[in-house]
Amino acid sequence: MTQATIPGYRMGDPALPPSALDDEAFAKVCAALLLNEEDRQALREAKAIVEPHIEELLDVWYGFVGSHDFLLQYFSTPEGPNQEYLTRVRARFGQWVRDTLSADFGPAWRAYQAEVGRRHAASKNQTDGVRGAPEVVHFRYMVALVYPIYATIRPFLARGARDNEHLERMHQAWLKAVLLNLCLWSEAYVKDGWF
Repeated sequence: MTQATIPGYRMGDPALPPSALDDEAFAKVCAALLLNEEDRQALREAKAIVEPHIEELLDVWYGFVGSHDFLLQYFSTPEGPNQEYLTRVRARFGQWVRDTLSADFGPAWRAYQAEVGRRHAASKNQTDGVRGAPEVVHFRYMVALVYPIYATIRPFLARGARDNEHLERMHQAWLKAVLLNLCLWSEAYVKDGWF
């Protein structure tokens, strides 16, 4: 599936409002995360390893969410899990992996991550026209899911790592990048002036 055919994917859409983080503020967040150019290079190396296996990685993540009713509820209506919703989100989730591993964290990426945050909060369900699913993904799970997203990619990285040092470098860069995403998503959850 190409970017243009992913339902609801809006990276680079000029109609999106810009991120609240300008270049200077974003650089400070990266500094706080210790995310540097070496990490960006490690992410790009990881992309070459992980990209052929994204569907398999998504199987792991969807299996985890599906095995916990309190997580699956966010994709469910009173009739049960909404398979169309899960499928549409899965396509965007796979593209999120590609985008994150591309390590191009420019203004278009930041604007889209702010949109992703809104889609988990005030605008949840609107992109896919879902009715009856919870109106917000509770922020506690946004934070808690960082660990499984971080931990479960390691075996995929190990498939192509040159050695343990390379594996660890890519894995730590992934953690920083996931936290960077969460930072941008959190704007939708925090009180005005606190972001």
